Amino acid sequence: MITYQEEIITSEENISDAIQSAWSVVAPFWPLKNIIAVNPLSGLEDLPFEKALKEGQVYFQQKEVPPAMLEINRQSIKWLQAFFDDGQATLQMPLRQKGFLAALLELLPYDESIVNKTRKDELINFDLAPKKIIKQCLDALNIPVNQQRTFLTLLLTTLPGWAAHVKYRANWADAADRKKINQVSEEEYLTFRILLTYLIWPKAKALLTWHENAQKNASVKSLIKKIESSEETYQKALLQQLSAEYKTSNKLPDAQLVFCIDVRSEPFRKALEQQGNYETLGFAGFFGVPIAVQNSITGDHYPSCPVLLQPAHQVEECPACNNNHSNIKIYERKAAFKRLYQSLKYTFTAPFALVETIGPLSGINMALRSIFPKAFHTISDGKKSLKDFQPNTNSIPFKQQCIYAENALRTMGLTKNFAPLVVFCGHGSKTQNNAYATALDCGACGGHHGAPNARILATILNTKSVRDVLQKNGVIIPETTQFLAAEHNTTTDEMILFDEDIPQTHKTYLNDLKSGLGKARLQNSNWRAGKMGVKTKIVSATMHTAKRAEDWAQVRPEWGLARNAAFIIAPRALSKEIDLDGRAFLHSYDWQQDPEGKSLTAILTAPLVVGQWINTQYLFSTIDNIAYGGGSKISKNITGKIGIMQGNASDIMCGLPLQSVYTSDTETYHEPVRLLSVVYAPHQIIANIIEQQPILQKLIGNGWINLVCIDPVTREKLKMNRDLSWELN
Repeated sequence: MITYQEEIITSEENISDAIQSAWSVVAPFWPLKNIIAVNPLSGLEDLPFEKALKEGQVYFQQKEVPPAMLEINRQSIKWLQAFFDDGQATLQMPLRQKGFLAALLELLPYDESIVNKTRKDELINFDLAPKKIIKQCLDALNIPVNQQRTFLTLLLTTLPGWAAHVKYRANWADAADRKKINQVSEEEYLTFRILLTYLIWPKAKALLTWHENAQKNASVKSLIKKIESSEETYQKALLQQLSAEYKTSNKLPDAQLVFCIDVRSEPFRKALEQQGNYETLGFAGFFGVPIAVQNSITGDHYPSCPVLLQPAHQVEECPACNNNHSNIKIYERKAAFKRLYQSLKYTFTAPFALVETIGPLSGINMALRSIFPKAFHTISDGKKSLKDFQPNTNSIPFKQQCIYAENALRTMGLTKNFAPLVVFCGHGSKTQNNAYATALDCGACGGHHGAPNARILATILNTKSVRDVLQKNGVIIPETTQFLAAEHNTTTDEMILFDEDIPQTHKTYLNDLKSGLGKARLQNSNWRAGKMGVKTKIVSATMHTAKRAEDWAQVRPEWGLARNAAFIIAPRALSKEIDLDGRAFLHSYDWQQDPEGKSLTAILTAPLVVGQWINTQYLFSTIDNIAYGGGSKISKNITGKIGIMQGNASDIMCGLPLQSVYTSDTETYHEPVRLLSVVYAPHQIIANIIEQQPILQKLIGNGWINLVCIDPVTREKLKMNRDLSWELN
C-alpha cells in the first residue's frame, strides 16, 4: 500500500506537504468541451503496475462508503455544481468572483441543512487561511498525526470525479478557463471537504478504519493474470509478423499522405494504399504546430496542440476568400439565435412560453431528426463547411515557421523522395447529441479537429522562402511538389480536401487521389460497419456510417480508439503488409535519418506518453466502468456543462461511457491490455534515450508500457525488462 514518511503535521510547511501528498494520487479531468484521455491512476504511476492496481481498488473502486460520507458527498456536490457551473444554471451562484473558499465560507452559514444555529457563529469566525482550517479540523476530528495524510487523501478519493476536475482547473486549465471568475486551488478544495466533514460527521475518524478494511480485502491477482494472458497472446502474434527485414519501393509515389498516429487512421491508410501508388505516413495530428485557434466569426477560441504543450501562437481563423458576405451573415445569425435559444431554454418560466410558441415546429424538428437524420442535417447545415474558414499564418514568425516545417519533416522521416502531392490529413469526428463528442476528436489537438494545424503546415511548406531555408539545411523539396491539407472524418471516413487551387500539371494527380479516397472510404466504411456488428452491402456501407453520424439517438456512432494495443515507431514498410486490425498507433520514423536520436526522443517522450494515457483510459474504463468510466449514456445527465453524472447528484464520471468499450451491458469490446511499444531502431540508441528520460524509466520500469526493440543492425527482437536491461524476445 502507499506509504508516506510519517511526521507530525504541526506547521504550515507540513500541512503543505500533506496537501501535496493527498493530491498526488488524483488524476486531472478535462471538461466536456475538450475531453482529453488521461490515465485515471496517473497519480500512482510511481508504483509498479500491479501495486497501483491494488491501490486503485482501495481508493477508487469501493462501491460503498460509510453513510455519513455519502451525506458529505451529497452536500459537496450541491455546492460544487453551483460554483463550477459553466452556463447551464439559470441563476448563477453569487460571490464566485471572490474565489472558491471565500465564497463558500460566506455562504455556508446560511445552509441550514449543514450548519445549525449553534454552529453558525463558529463558521463565520473561521480563519480564511486554508492551512489553518485544515489543521483545526484535523485536531477537532481527533485524527492521529501519523494518519492525517491518509485521511486527507480519502477526502479526495471518496469523491474522485470532482477532485479530478478541480485538479484540471488548478493545474491544467486552458486560457479561457483561467479567465473565468470561479477559480479554485487544490488547498481550497481540500479545505472545503474537511470543513464539511467536520460539520456533518464528528466521528469521521471511522473513515480510517473503513480504509484499513478496504486494504485488507483488496485483491487484484485474477485481474492481473487476465491482463497478462491477453497481452501475451496479442504480442506474440504481432511480433511474429513484424520482421526486421522489409521491402521498400524505389518508385516515386503519386501522392504521400501524412495521417495522425490515431489507431483509426491505420485501417483507412491500408485501404488507401490498395487504391494506387500512394505512400502513407504517421505523425502526431497537430503536425508539430503548437497553436491556439480564434474564429473571427463564431468567437470560438481553443488550444490546438497536445496538453503537454502550451500554444506558442494564436492563429485567427477567418472566412475563406471565396466565402461571400451572405454566408458570413448566416453564421452570425445562427450563432446569435443559438445563444438566445440556450438562454431561454435554461430560465425558469421561459421554457413554458417557448414550448407554446415553437411547439409545432419543435415537433416537426424532432420527427425529421428521428426518422430522416441525414436529410435533416443536410438541410439544417445549409452551406456550412469546414472550407468556409481558413487559418492565417501571419502570427507565426518566419523563423518559427522554418523550424516547425523542418522538425516535422525530419521527425516523420520525410526529407527526400517527395511526391508531386503531399497531403497533411488532420482528423475529427462528427456525431449528434453526444456529450462525449470531443473524446472522439484529435487528442493531439487538445480534443478538437485537426484541420487548422494541417492547413497551417501545408501553407508554410508551400512558401518559397521557407523552402529556401530548408534547402540550406539539407531538406530539398522539389518545385514540382505541392502540399495540401485535408481532414479525415473518423465516423464516416469522408476526407475533405482544402485549398485545391494547385497548378494544372497536378490536376490529374489530384483527381486520381480523390477517386482513391472515395474507394478507400467505401472499403473502410464496410470494415467499420462490420466492427459495429452490422452486416451491410459494401455499396451501402458509407450510407450506414453516415447515418450513424447524424442519428441523435445513436449511443455508439463509432468505436473511437477501442481495442488499441500497440504503438509502432518505424517506417510504414515494416507493417504495411500486416493486418493490424485498427489496433495500432503508427508513427513514422527512420532511424538512419536520426543519428543522434533527437527525433526518437521527441516521439518517445510525447506521442508515446499520450498513447499510454489513451491506452490506460480505455483499459480502466473497461475493467470497472463505474469507478473509472462514465456509466451508461442512457442514464447520464450533464452537470454545469462540464461533466457527466449518473442520476441527478452523483460524482462526476471521468472516463469513457459503457457504450465506448462494451458491445452490450455485459460483453466487452475493448480488450484491456497495456500498450506495447515497438521501436525499429538500434537498441543502444533506445537505451541511451531512456537513461536520460525519467518519464520513460517510470513507465517502462513500473510496467505501465511494454517495450520491444526490433534492431535493424543486429536483426534481433529485444524486450526491455523492468530493470531496463534487454532480453531476446
